[in-house]
Amino acid sequence: MSQQPIVEIVGLQQRFGRRARTVTALAGVDLRVQRGEIFGLLGRNGAGKTTLVKALLGLLRPSAGTVRVFGREPGEAGARARIGYSPEEPGFPRYLYPRQVLELCGALNGMSGAALAAAVERQLASSELQSVAGRQARQLSKGMAQRLSLAQAFLHEPELLVLDEPTADLDPIGRRQVRDLIVAARARGATVLLNSHLLSEVERLCDRVAVIHGGRVIREGAIDDLLAGDRELEDVFIELIESAGGGTGYGPTGGWAAPLPPRQPAAPPAAAPLPPRQPAAPPAAAPPAAAPPAPAPPASPAPPTEHPPWLSQ
Repeated sequence: MSQQPIVEIVGLQQRFGRRARTVTALAGVDLRVQRGEIFGLLGRNGAGKTTLVKALLGLLRPSAGTVRVFGREPGEAGARARIGYSPEEPGFPRYLYPRQVLELCGALNGMSGAALAAAVERQLASSELQSVAGRQARQLSKGMAQRLSLAQAFLHEPELLVLDEPTADLDPIGRRQVRDLIVAARARGATVLLNSHLLSEVERLCDRVAVIHGGRVIREGAIDDLLAGDRELEDVFIELIESAGGGTGYGPTGGWAAPLPPRQPAAPPAAAPLPPRQPAAPPAAAPPAAAPPAPAPPASPAPPTEHPPWLSQ
């Protein structure tokens, strides 16, 4: 008897909207993830990968089809406690500190006491969060918030890890540390579902992959089979999308489907026409000369001086 898969998805359909505005995000997905393997989800933006992850976690109710995790409905508490999830864009209570975030997440997963305290300290150290332990979640950089998201996902040593773009905001050293954590989790028996656009990470880590396009799985198989003949995963991925009518903009040889036309030098701006020349205005007439002042009238002779009679005596 074959072993029961950790994840089993049959005929999953997911539609949004109503009537004429209905959008089909998943159009009949069949997928099985076996215990102890690292399984990669590949696809372009809008292919339906994140919708599939949300349905797997019980965050969306399927429009049709079935989803089983550990043989149970994904929304059941018994299934959720066995899953560790790191979202693409993590969000935490803004005023909690990293240690408080981990303590809260551990308690929600049934941890307590000394086991919880030891697990929190272990994740703070392995995720290199001790240097920011005194900062609130709202003060963390994108890279440190991503480290905290991964720390809470690994905290309770879940049987299934669902990692959505786990290395997107990390530096090269952080990416290698995450790869080491994933490999170590698989070594202890965990199953990993990895959703990533970084094909180099998928190629290094995954045992099997599924390529999703237009809400459907267009190829599923072992990574070694896809890369047979020393092929690059990027080339295989582009060919699969093109064969499904994906319109990636690439031709069969890997170059642009149509060469860009040579760039033409920009034409100089047209000179603005000069306004018509206006005739010069005639010089203003000189004002008339002022009339000479009128001659002063001759002075009248002074009247003879009359002496008072008393002077002649």
